[in-house]
Amino acid sequence: MAIDRRDLGRLVLAATCWGIGTVISKAALAEFAPLTLLGIQLASSLVVLALLLRSQRVPVLAGLPTRLGRLGLLNPGIAYALSLLGLVTITASLSVLLWALEPLLIVALAGAFLRERITPAFVALSIVAVAGMVVILYDPAATSGEVIGVVLTVAGVACCAVYSVLTRRFIPDARETGQVAFAQQAYAMVLALVLVVLVAVGTGTALPDRVTALGLASAVGSGVLYYAGAYWFYLGALRRVPASMAAVSFYLIPIVGLVASAVLLEERLEPRQWFGSAIVLAAVLGVVAPWRADRAATEPALSRPS
Repeated sequence: MAIDRRDLGRLVLAATCWGIGTVISKAALAEFAPLTLLGIQLASSLVVLALLLRSQRVPVLAGLPTRLGRLGLLNPGIAYALSLLGLVTITASLSVLLWALEPLLIVALAGAFLRERITPAFVALSIVAVAGMVVILYDPAATSGEVIGVVLTVAGVACCAVYSVLTRRFIPDARETGQVAFAQQAYAMVLALVLVVLVAVGTGTALPDRVTALGLASAVGSGVLYYAGAYWFYLGALRRVPASMAAVSFYLIPIVGLVASAVLLEERLEPRQWFGSAIVLAAVLGVVAPWRADRAATEPALSRPS
């Protein structure tokens, strides 16, 4: 199957939004509890998605896809909640490493349930990309945790993988991609509000004692990038791109995060992180090259003289 360069561009933009959004979230997490932050992020995203739909003269509420919309309960709903529970007993570094399994799970599920053609070379390059991510992210001093935390995090990863495969299965039949993103995040927003209320009842508080302008801007900005921007581009590509191919873009997220951390947070990058980034980029290019070659071979030679 040939892949259009515009869809590849959408996947790169989605990875960019996820990577930068993750970095910006760090500032917001210093002031907001994770579930409260999720509610703010989703609310910000829904406002932006509604404006984008209105600008395209697409109904915001009328005709929303119900079946596809409910998948938002899986991702970002349940997946995010499981990840938060997992973080109670494992470090953030170990959590990020476990999330590197998501693309491999998507590839396996896409091959099994969507009958996508998964070649040995594709699998090998995917494993190389994961190895590069490990080089980028692994820190022996900060990677530890309990078994229950690992199990919960992997369950969250599995939810996201199932979400991508199911969305790929049904989204080609949807009328508007933007409506799918809006509906899914509306369902996730409802779940987030329920969880926030439960936390508030259990702990007596859900709101921070003090909120700075930077913290609020970080919460809103990260929501716009991480949810509105990323899902708008990702779902737009997923309408036409195989789920296994779309998953390759996830390998770019840590690289974008590293660059954003260096620029926005002035964090110093280690040589091994640059080396790991080079491994990931080489693997991604190795995966993409055959798809682009297929595209070039199928394009009509419009400029060829008759």
